[in-house]
Amino acid sequence: MDPLLAGKDEVSTGAEAESRAQAERRREVASLWMMVAVALIVRLVVMRFAYLNLLDPARDHYIPGWENGHYTFGREYERIAKSIVTGQGFSSPYPYPTGPTALVGPVYAYLLAGVFKLFGALTTASTFAALTLNNLISSLICIPVFFIARRSFGPKIAVWSGWAWAFYPHSIAGSNAWIWDTVLATLLLTLLLLYTLNLERSTSYMAWIGYGLLWAIAALTTANVLSVLPFFGAWIFLRQWQTRTLRLGPIVAASLVFLIAIAPWIWRCSHAYGRFVAFRGNLGLEVLVGNSNDTSYPSNWNETPGSNLAELQKFQRLGEPAYMAEKQREALRLIEDRPLWYAGQTLRRVLYTWTNVWDFPPRWTFDEVGLPNALIYTLFSVLAFIGLRWAIRNRREETVPLLFPLIFFPIIYYLTHQDDGRFRHPIDPVVIIFAVCGVYSLLSKRAGAPSQRAV
Repeated sequence: MDPLLAGKDEVSTGAEAESRAQAERRREVASLWMMVAVALIVRLVVMRFAYLNLLDPARDHYIPGWENGHYTFGREYERIAKSIVTGQGFSSPYPYPTGPTALVGPVYAYLLAGVFKLFGALTTASTFAALTLNNLISSLICIPVFFIARRSFGPKIAVWSGWAWAFYPHSIAGSNAWIWDTVLATLLLTLLLLYTLNLERSTSYMAWIGYGLLWAIAALTTANVLSVLPFFGAWIFLRQWQTRTLRLGPIVAASLVFLIAIAPWIWRCSHAYGRFVAFRGNLGLEVLVGNSNDTSYPSNWNETPGSNLAELQKFQRLGEPAYMAEKQREALRLIEDRPLWYAGQTLRRVLYTWTNVWDFPPRWTFDEVGLPNALIYTLFSVLAFIGLRWAIRNRREETVPLLFPLIFFPIIYYLTHQDDGRFRHPIDPVVIIFAVCGVYSLLSKRAGAPSQRAV
């Protein structure tokens, strides 16, 4: 063959390959935005029927027990945001003025304060805006879910995982029920997992500085994300050491950025409490909420100042630092006096986290401990464990970093208390990815095909 013609054939083949690659990238981008758009539409439709639950004006004032079907707790972020926009600073998480607080992180509170600044504090418009923001954030999680699954298990499972998140019932319901940091924390933890996977061989200073900054934003949103930081870091260190790409300079830079970013908030909380406080100061109260004399539900909110007038008056009289110090001592005494009972409650919370089963048999109700919730949670968890087994067999190295959030993130909630899926939600994207792996492995077995070919 004429060398000139052969060269033209090679150029033509290369151009065709590049054209196909570009077309594939365009289809992928279109598919991702379709996922996000459909997820957002579904969530906004649900919001149309769910928002009234958050508009009861009575919920901004203290009313013992029930009023119009609503508890008065669960609006700490809204009240802090209202304090911010009215010039009172980061303070007063409960209905009465109580001074500076360290009950929650600053990121979501100031984000919500921005919403209140634009649409008014605790108005119908601001509620719509906050829920819409929740729904947008929840929908965007489809993107990191897709890329994590594609990197770990291949394109087919990636597409299935993205669509599974778009229609995941607890994500749809939760983004319309919680004006809280939960949905934002879910996006941030999922992005941190994807970022960790992509830093496996990176020595770029800018990439590592961005990593440190993202960790700081996540920690200032919900400090519990730090439960997986050592394990993500150790995984990157080990992978880079194995591939001889390890450089300490970028790691040190990321660490410094992280520490510089979180230091002002830790100083502020410690100054407000008169003792060292890392991020939040209410651990003792959280322990008591889940380990009180009333364990008919996973959380006894009557232990908190947001649902108990006597506790609120005590909180106001003592001030937050002294009140939380007292609750810390009470929690320690409880664990020391009833260690076996506390261990039993902890095991009960472990089971609840993965099945939503609190009582045997589950109650025939539609609340957080009812049978319908238990069936849905148990189904996704069983599929996820089936998928985890398949993933370990077929993609062991890629599976390891996905295990860290599942193992370590829920530990603090095992030890304190659980809620209606809110506390597990940040690791639900990983649960969905493994659940999709489980579905794929079951379908492959039924079809008689070797399931590892998907990846």
